[in-house]
Amino acid sequence: MRAAVWHGRQDIRVEDVPLPADPPPGWVQIRVDWCGICGSDLHEYVAGPVFIPVEKPHPLTGIQGQCILGHEFSGEIVKLGAGVSGFAPGERIAADACQHCGTCYYCRSGLYNLCEQLAFTGLMNNGAFAELVNVPAELLYKLPAGFPVEAGALIEPLAVGMHAVKKAGNLLGQNVVVVGAGTIGLCTIMCAKAAGAAQVIALEMSSARKAKALEVGASLVLDPKECDALAEIRARTNGLGADVSFECIGNKHTAKLAIDVIRNAGKSVLVGIFEEPSSFNFFELVSTEKQVIGALAYNGEFADVIAFIADGRLDVKPLITGRIGLEDIVGRGFEELVNNKEHNVKIIVSPH
Repeated sequence: MRAAVWHGRQDIRVEDVPLPADPPPGWVQIRVDWCGICGSDLHEYVAGPVFIPVEKPHPLTGIQGQCILGHEFSGEIVKLGAGVSGFAPGERIAADACQHCGTCYYCRSGLYNLCEQLAFTGLMNNGAFAELVNVPAELLYKLPAGFPVEAGALIEPLAVGMHAVKKAGNLLGQNVVVVGAGTIGLCTIMCAKAAGAAQVIALEMSSARKAKALEVGASLVLDPKECDALAEIRARTNGLGADVSFECIGNKHTAKLAIDVIRNAGKSVLVGIFEEPSSFNFFELVSTEKQVIGALAYNGEFADVIAFIADGRLDVKPLITGRIGLEDIVGRGFEELVNNKEHNVKIIVSPH
């Protein structure tokens, strides 16, 4: 079959690879419908290896070096491994990407996204930029009849936003700020609105992303280059600041901003992936009783996202900015995202 294989930095090749073996016990084989290009895939292309294990095999999967990318996907079950029940060939599903050991403290505590041997599909095991992929059956979620096919590739990033929103607690009637309107920021805006936030203010500098933030439901978009964002937010929250903020960039400066914009005793949820340390003064938390919360990936939120898409509370259409075939994944996918990042949210790939 054809697959997009990571060989190294700036070296992703669409090439012939062997069909995956029959799924082992407890696993299933999926024929992929669509798979989205994620920011982590882009990191591997531009600056990898980041997550892909190259120095030694991954302890859970044995993968080392070359890896078929792709983890934001849905498709149809074609084969069941021994012992799999509750699923049947022909059923359409989406697959959580957090392959986990099931035996460590965090797995046994229901925190599988913090597994000590966590292995993301498409980074630490072969993924879904291919016609077929094998995944553990415990990661599958059935898609209801009539579920839009393309929407299956947006469940995973929306689950990241949904997990962050859940970490913040009850948002009903709350004033929310989302810092950054990239894919995860947009997903977080959508999930915060669906959770009942009174207003969602987005902070973003890209003109294209500003427009997209409004399209997906932001009440207001502020550009920190053009205004005093902190003063504007306070003016719209009775002088207090937001109840909750979400940092969706992963930058030490925007992290501080996300903390600054919340009121005393407010909550700031950090969702972005940070690449460098900060010199933040933690007395700012002590003196204000502000809470800073980390949110990594998801933990069961696929079910919520599927239900919200199915009943119309989440509309994925504004998030899809490109549809391409597998053979074009480098030029019209990765290179397009590198060179025209501001104008793209999610490019989805069909392997057939």
